[in-house]
Amino acid sequence: MRRVTFPHMGNLCITVKALFESLDVEFIIPPACTKRTLELGTKYAPELACLPLKINVGNFIESIEKGADTIVMTGGCGPCRFGYYSEVQREILKDLGHDVDFFVLELPKGNVGEFIKRIKSIVGNKSLLTVARGVKKATKVALALDELDRLSFRIRAREKIKGKTNWIMKKFHHQVQKVKSAEEILMLIENTKKELKAIEIDTKVTPLRIGIVGEIYTVIEPFANFRIEEILGDMGVEVDRSLNIGNWIMEHVIKYALGMNKNRPYEKAAKPYLKTMIGGHAQETVGNCVMYAQQGYDGVIQLYPFTCMPEIVAESILPTVSTDLDIPVLTLIIDEMTGEAGYRTRIEAFVDMLMRRKERNVAVDKYILSGN
Repeated sequence: MRRVTFPHMGNLCITVKALFESLDVEFIIPPACTKRTLELGTKYAPELACLPLKINVGNFIESIEKGADTIVMTGGCGPCRFGYYSEVQREILKDLGHDVDFFVLELPKGNVGEFIKRIKSIVGNKSLLTVARGVKKATKVALALDELDRLSFRIRAREKIKGKTNWIMKKFHHQVQKVKSAEEILMLIENTKKELKAIEIDTKVTPLRIGIVGEIYTVIEPFANFRIEEILGDMGVEVDRSLNIGNWIMEHVIKYALGMNKNRPYEKAAKPYLKTMIGGHAQETVGNCVMYAQQGYDGVIQLYPFTCMPEIVAESILPTVSTDLDIPVLTLIIDEMTGEAGYRTRIEAFVDMLMRRKERNVAVDKYILSGN
């Protein structure tokens, strides 16, 4: 029997765990990303490869050390180099003496039979109905995780005793590794939501609101972005993340497969600045920045790994969006050399600037309302 592993990317691990447990697939959860993970990837991956590829290589080596013999990941196309990650990683692992099978699940483009064949090679003789039920359960878990994250973002910015939200979420991520089904995961999520809602908050606080945009891996994986939601939340900032696992599954997998992926809001919002998809998440970055401005957010932070081509294009457009819609934008480029201290300093300076800007705007509004 195969022992399957997959990339570690935020809540993706919990979602895939729910899927494989539903389908009785033997799997190994890749260890949480650490300094060793990055060191392994940096040692063996090409120097100019982007950070996600390097961390993925480290993930896979650590999973193989635990007994994994099969790697499952999604594919891609377009200018983003993600499309050939699997081939580069396959060759790196082969050179290291790791003879593992790679299964790249690319969305079907007319060849549905080949797509089904790849799935069956992983799940065995399970019927398509069983697979569909497993996907449905996993999607439900992913969407529930998105909701849990959003709740934690709201509570963390308002909690009276700093650190309680972090403690509850850390406990959740420890406990979720021990439960054994999608149903148990969903129950744990509901219990964690109740704990978060019981935290005493300051109802008089109106926190700054910052939207997070950028390349999906650096936006979603806490190790890659130094837990930016916690950094901002502990500073009293409410965060909204434009990319989430559940949303990505719905928009780019399920709706795509059903032919329902037309008229996405971010595409319409981005159209005056970037009319077409150029690979990666560039159009989403621009479109979501526009929508955050329209929704009255105080600022936007763009995250992407060094050398990411689509996000470099988006970065060149964002100053125009910032000027046109009067929303400050901070771009943070991350690689294995990024130091956490300097990273935090830039975030703190950005938040301080937004705070002073908000106070100035409030003072001007009061002055106008006073009739002077």
